[in-house]
Amino acid sequence: MNKIQYDNYVKILKGELIPAMGCTEPIAIAFTAAKAREVLGQMPEKMVVRCSGNIIKNVKGVIVPNSGGQKGVEVAAILGAVAGKADLELQVISEVQQEDIDKTKELYQKGICSCELEEGEENLFIRAELTAGQDVAAVEVRKKHNHIAKIEKNGKVIFEQADIVTQQSGDKSKLNIKDILQFANEVNLDDVKDVISTQIKYNSAISQEGLTHNWGAQVGQTLMKFGGNDVRIKARAAAAAGSDARMNGCALPVVINSGSGNQGITCTMPVLVYAEDMGADEDKLYRALVLTNLISLHQKRYIGNLSAYCGAVSAGTAAACGIAYLNGADYDTIGKTIINSVGNVGGIVCDGAKASCAAKISSSVDAGIMGYEMAKHDLVFPFGEGIVEEDYEKTIQNIGRMGRQGMKSTDVEILNIMIGK
Repeated sequence: MNKIQYDNYVKILKGELIPAMGCTEPIAIAFTAAKAREVLGQMPEKMVVRCSGNIIKNVKGVIVPNSGGQKGVEVAAILGAVAGKADLELQVISEVQQEDIDKTKELYQKGICSCELEEGEENLFIRAELTAGQDVAAVEVRKKHNHIAKIEKNGKVIFEQADIVTQQSGDKSKLNIKDILQFANEVNLDDVKDVISTQIKYNSAISQEGLTHNWGAQVGQTLMKFGGNDVRIKARAAAAAGSDARMNGCALPVVINSGSGNQGITCTMPVLVYAEDMGADEDKLYRALVLTNLISLHQKRYIGNLSAYCGAVSAGTAAACGIAYLNGADYDTIGKTIINSVGNVGGIVCDGAKASCAAKISSSVDAGIMGYEMAKHDLVFPFGEGIVEEDYEKTIQNIGRMGRQGMKSTDVEILNIMIGK
C-alpha cells in the first residue's frame, strides 16, 4: 500500500474511534450547550436548542448519563450548561456531581430550556442559543457529534470552520474493501494500537456491565440465559449487553464507530468473543478489528451517520467480516459476507436510540455471522437480485443510496409518529 493511502487510513481510525459516554446524540447536545455556556461566560436565564429530526429521534428514548435517570433534549442541554466541560468533548458530562443533577432537575422544572425542530438541515445538526440579560451566545454542531461549525456572541460570528476537515480526520472517500484488507494485513500495529486497545478496554467493560447487571430489556442476559455456550450466541450477547447498558443511562465510556457507541460496541465484541474462542493471538485480533472498523466506516460513509437505516446492520456486517478475517478469509469471502448480510437485514429501520437497539444489534450480528458461514462455503445470494450486485463495492453503494435517499420519507414518518403528529 502506498504511503498516502496508508497514512489516510491511520488518520481515519484515529479520527473516528474516539471515546464517548452515553448515547452520542444527547452527549452532543450537552457538548454544544457546554460550549455555548463557556462562550456566554455565565449561567443562562433561557436556552433554546434547535435540532435536526434525527437528533431529536435519537434523544427521545434514552437516559442521559449522570442525570439521575432523566431523558430528553432539554435535560441533556441543561446538564451540559450546568456541569459540562466542553474540552472533554463527548465525555463532556463525565464529571457531574449530585448537586449538578439536582440543579438540572430544578432548572428543567422551571422550563428554562426549550427544544425546536430545525427543518431543512442535514441529519446531524444542533444549535444551542443561551441568553443571560442582554448577552446571547450560540454554538452550532454539524456533520460530526463533536464538530463545532460556528460560534456566535451577541449576533457576531466569532468562529466558523468548514463542515469537514479532511486533512485532520482522513478522507473516507478513499475507503474500499481491497485496500482495507491490504491495510489490515500490512499495518504497523504501533500506529493504531492506542485506539484499538482503548476500544477493546472500554467496550469490553460496558459489555460486561450489561451482562452482569440489569439494564434495560436485558437482551444480552436473555441470550446468555437461553443460548448456552454457543460462540455465536455469546457474540450476539456481548454486543447486545453493551447496548443494554448504554441506552439505559450507564455512564461508562465507549469507543465509537461512525459517531455511534452502539456501532462501536457491535464492531468490537463479536470479534473479541470469536478471537477468544479460537485462541487467536493479539496481532491477529488487532488486525481483525482494524478491518472491522474500516469496513463499518466504509458502509456508513454512503449512508451518513444518522438516517432511517439502522447502523447496527453496517456494524454487524463488519463484525462478521472481522470474524472471517480471524479465520483467514480472502477478499471474495469477505465481499460475499457483506452481500449475504446486507441482503438479509438491510431493511431494519432506525426509530431512535433506545432499549430495543440491543435486539437490533443481536439480529444484525446473527445475520452477519450467517452471511460469513454461507460465504466460506461459497454460498451467496444471486447477483442482480434486489439491491445485491456482483460488484461488492456497488452493493455497498446501493445500500448507501437506499439509506440516504430512499429512506428519507421513512425517516420523516418515523419522526412524525414519535412526536405524535
